[in-house]
Order: sequence, then structure tokens, then C-alpha cells
Amino acid sequence: MAAAEAIGVDLEAANVSDQPAAIAALRAACAIELIHAYSLVHDDMPCMDNDVLRRGKPTVHVKYGEAQALLVGDGLQALAFEFLTPLDGSTELSVQALQVGLLARAAGYQGMAGGQAIDLASVGLPLTEAQLRQMHRLKTGALLLCSVQMGAVCAGKPSTMVMDALSQYAQSLGLAFQVVDDILDVTSDSATLGKTAGKDAAADKPTYVSLLGLAKAQELAAQLHAESLAALTASDSA
Repeated sequence: MAAAEAIGVDLEAANVSDQPAAIAALRAACAIELIHAYSLVHDDMPCMDNDVLRRGKPTVHVKYGEAQALLVGDGLQALAFEFLTPLDGSTELSVQALQVGLLARAAGYQGMAGGQAIDLASVGLPLTEAQLRQMHRLKTGALLLCSVQMGAVCAGKPSTMVMDALSQYAQSLGLAFQVVDDILDVTSDSATLGKTAGKDAAADKPTYVSLLGLAKAQELAAQLHAESLAALTASDSA
């Protein structure tokens, strides 16, 4: 939604329901969150990360069983695309097509699902920083990048300069998020995180902390955060 506002979509207007671009932005935000929620439900399952805690509460498969968790994730994923394709004509078909394509790529083998597959296959392996970055660019960064891109196309395709600046912002921020997540996994506790702390090390997963050390990982997080802010400045000037 912030990306939509950045290209001039008025989300504060009294008559938002009469503005196709604003409606498209709201629907896109819901779709992104639905995909994110589905990914967490599946990620917590025994065949993936096998976690029992999410946001301080029992994970879906723990409370309702694995079969229900699998179906919940499937349902949330389908609902995301339903949100992007309203039948009432409130969103232009060209915008629908752009957003569906962006989200499908970000959630599928070219994005989140592909990154998760690499993550599962990398347990116990000594990845290079470039390999680790690529894994998280897909697993974590793709969906964040998609959220910015979907917001930016709500009123039609923006200029290449604007899209490039917003994309650089999202890519840097997405990677920074993952680096910080790796840091918190070793410096925080389960009560604070709302999920089981120390699981990456226990599962012998490659992380930025295990690869670079805590101090270097913290430096990288700060650097990536600065890069994301610099990209936003470029977006403003574009």
C-alpha cells in the first residue's frame, strides 16, 4: 500500500471505493498477507521446519492436525488469487493480470517455494555467502519485492526508473530482514520471538551468523538497511 501511495494512489480519500487503483492496492495487500500466512502454516509443519510455536501460539498443525494445516495453507493460497480477480469490475483486467503474474512468480518455483526447496536441501551444507543470499532472495525477498511491485502497478505500469528504485529498496530490505532474523535466532529467546529460538543452529542450517559471525552479520544488516533507504531516496527523485 505504501508503494501504491508512492506512485500517487490516494488511499486516504473519502471515496476510496470509487477509485479502482485504491481498491487494487487494498486487494493486493490482502493477497500478499494471505500468501504469507499460507507459507507460515506450511513452513511450520513436521515435513518442513517442524515448529510448535508461531507468534507465541501453537502452530496450526499442532492445534488442528497436519491434514487440516495442509488444507488451510492450500485454501489461503487460493483465496489470495481470488482477492486479485474480483468479478465486479472494480479492478481493471490489465492490472489483475499484472498482479496475478507477479504474485504467482513470487510464490512459486521462481520465488518463495523455490527458496524453501533450496533451504531444505542445504541443511548441513557449507554454503557460500552468494549461495545463501540467492536462497534468501527467493525464500524471503521475493514476496517482499512482489508486495512493492504489486502496489506500484495498481494505477498502471510506472516508469522503469521508479520500478527499479522500488525494487532495489525491497530487495535490500528483504535481505536485511533475513539477516536480522538469523541474528535474533541466536540472541533472543522464544518468548520474545514468538517462535522457537535456536532452531537454525540445532537443525544445522546455514545462516548469516554461522557463515559470517555475529558481528559481521550485524554490520551486513545495517549496510542493507542503509541501501534500502538510499533506494527510496532515488525513488523520490525519480
